[in-house]
Amino acid sequence: MVYLQKKTLPSMKHNLIAIIAFLFTFSASAQQINTTDLDRLLDTLTVHNKSMASVLLMHKGQKVYERAIGYAVIDSARSVKATPDTRYRIGSITKTFTATMIMQLVEEKKLALNTHLDKYFPNIPNAGQITIEMMLRHRSGIHNFTDDEAYWKTQTAPRTRTEMLAVFTNNKSDFVPGSETKYSNTGYILLGYIIEDITKKSYEKNLQERILSRIGLKNTRFGGKIDPTLGDAYSYTFSKRWEKREETDLSQPEGAGAIVSTPTDVAAFMSALFSGKLVSQESLSEMTKIVDIFGMGLAPTPFYQKKGFGHTGGLDGFQAVVAYYPEDSLAAAVFSNGVDYPLNDILIAMLSTYYKMPVTIPDFKATQLSPEELDLYAGTYASQQIPLKMTITHSNNKLFGQATGQPAFLLTPVKKDVFKFDAAGVMMEFRPKMRELTITQAGQAYLFTK
Repeated sequence: MVYLQKKTLPSMKHNLIAIIAFLFTFSASAQQINTTDLDRLLDTLTVHNKSMASVLLMHKGQKVYERAIGYAVIDSARSVKATPDTRYRIGSITKTFTATMIMQLVEEKKLALNTHLDKYFPNIPNAGQITIEMMLRHRSGIHNFTDDEAYWKTQTAPRTRTEMLAVFTNNKSDFVPGSETKYSNTGYILLGYIIEDITKKSYEKNLQERILSRIGLKNTRFGGKIDPTLGDAYSYTFSKRWEKREETDLSQPEGAGAIVSTPTDVAAFMSALFSGKLVSQESLSEMTKIVDIFGMGLAPTPFYQKKGFGHTGGLDGFQAVVAYYPEDSLAAAVFSNGVDYPLNDILIAMLSTYYKMPVTIPDFKATQLSPEELDLYAGTYASQQIPLKMTITHSNNKLFGQATGQPAFLLTPVKKDVFKFDAAGVMMEFRPKMRELTITQAGQAYLFTK
């Protein structure tokens, strides 16, 4: 079930969009790329309050392009502009770190990909049929706890491992292990726990010893509350202005989404992973082998004929994406703490710049509608398909949507009776005479009536 903004913007749900295009031949020089159009794009996003973000292109460990736009902290007393060193919650990109440490344990023969989950957590449904490999590839059938309404009522509260395991144990399996593929944050949280149980050390200490210290990452950490004195960013949603989001307690996502980092550190991590500094070539081959749509902690990120691998992340108002192209030793990262424009489009623009392709500059001059026209759309809508209400309001000739328990978001006119919310990939088509609207997201359509 897709819960609109709940399952796209604030959740850890992986929504990596493949970049599909015709075949071209590229040539690029890491030292000589024209960034004029990329700068124009980022300037446009800033002027129109479409994104606050930090972006990076790294070739063979050397920065080709980096820039930060917007603010890390927006406060009436003192606002702090974002810089390339600003730290963002990277959400599900954490899974790539978790998968890397699992493969290190496999290489150390402390674990095997065919080890069954019941060795560690026998009370998880179907634990005796679930292997470590299934969990890494999202083929375990373990129910994704962030799909449940209960998660959204408790995500800001601290949880112990015992409390989390009680939730996981009470959820039934979604399918027979190994028979399907379905994204599961729960599976990666359990993998994080397994790393701790095998090593008798915390996930945080394992991360420090196995990855951060080994390759010299200084601006990455695991868990904790947002602390601007450490260079952390808060996250925001744009309504009439940038409004601060709730803060998920990272004791819940743990090994599925609790790392805080910078584009530079994560790009360096990806470069180290693919250059053999963290796992063997055999392990990397397993991680990059795609079954259905996932590898192990990685997913395909093709750009024209270029073969790439990466991951996305989303937590509260944070969104992040990283992609690595082994043939060119190229890493690209976009981390955002305020999104009203698809990160995938920013990533495409960055890659287009590097590979000397045209960069699209969007036109945000929205159609102006009168208060009388907007009144036709206003109201509270409910659906029989999903347990969610959508309240539509207008102010200053702009239309806003607000899902149950979520901040309001600005809707952009597309054509008569049709609006969009780019950050969540949502289209809304109103039928005022019938007092209904259809909300489309990720290929699924939901009918709402008022």
